[in-house]
Amino acid sequence: MEGEAFRLDGNAIGGTLGEMFVHDMTAALIACEGCGNVDPVGAEHAYVRAPGIVLRCRNCDAALLVMTRTNGRHRISFAQSHWLEMDEPGDS
Repeated sequence: MEGEAFRLDGNAIGGTLGEMFVHDMTAALIACEGCGNVDPVGAEHAYVRAPGIVLRCRNCDAALLVMTRTNGRHRISFAQSHWLEMDEPGDS
């Protein structure tokens, strides 16, 4: 019962996610699970001529991120990423 007192549904992070994804995502750092390489999203290899978009590590070619859009909905998989990091609004 203790853990349940602190548990909320996913709506509780909606504001935080909204703040996070309004940034210039090309400057966000992404860490590769395959080789450990950390680079800005804009430095990785993007493949956009497919049913979706695939972002691959420029060091080991691991699929870092996969995005698809269908029927007015977006789906993002962070595939082989350890984490994604960006500055807070107003920080440089």
